[in-house]
Amino acid sequence: MTTQVERAAIVTGSASGIGRATVELLEAQGYGVVAVDLDRDQLDWCAELDRVAAVGGDVTSPELNELAVRTAKDLFGGLDVAVLNAGVAASGDLFEAPLEVFDRSIDVNVRAVVLGIRAAVPAMRERGGGRVIVTASTSGLAGDPGRWAYNAAKAAVVNLVRAAALDLAADAVTVNAVCPGPTETGMTERLMAERELYEDLRRAVPMQRWGQPEEIAAVIGFLASPAATFITGTAIPVDGGITANTGQFRPRPQSTRPL
Repeated sequence: MTTQVERAAIVTGSASGIGRATVELLEAQGYGVVAVDLDRDQLDWCAELDRVAAVGGDVTSPELNELAVRTAKDLFGGLDVAVLNAGVAASGDLFEAPLEVFDRSIDVNVRAVVLGIRAAVPAMRERGGGRVIVTASTSGLAGDPGRWAYNAAKAAVVNLVRAAALDLAADAVTVNAVCPGPTETGMTERLMAERELYEDLRRAVPMQRWGQPEEIAAVIGFLASPAATFITGTAIPVDGGITANTGQFRPRPQSTRPL
């Protein structure tokens, strides 16, 4: 497959959730998209889309990141946007959780972003600029009980985005992060299965519901669009208002009053 497109993108963590929603959005907007995920078999749905190529592999591998960029260049003529969305959850007691949990969180949630940027930016420079968009989390903006490994990794990636934005601004490459709150994705299936926890998180959201992957993808699409040419170094919460709250008081329950 070689397809003539005006813009091309890579999206990691594309098998489901935010990644899949982003692939579908960008493809619908005319992008050629390289969809990347650990398990190539989980990307079979990509065959239904005309301008999407699937690549399987581990984002912690430099070779995988280079393959994704090479695929974008070979099939779509270059690379304009890199959505570094792949991530892993991590939780456990600060003293009892194996350090391997922490190491894996840093490896996937932070180091893989560095590898993605290193692989993507040279191709973007060839096009005169580009966009790097990273999926961080509201958990990178504050702490959560029992999720220190995830908090540390997502906080690191938020500041990585800021630093990379400074380093790459002169190349006309913008670097931004989106910070989802509770969102119904494959990574949060375990939380959704625990009804009490699901409801507790829902009540913490001022909008009184979990987010949908398409809502996060819409902000990613904006950051990739011509409307966002002067935005860089930001971490945008897409969280239904969670980060607006001091945490001292619960938001008002959903109104039963007529609009």
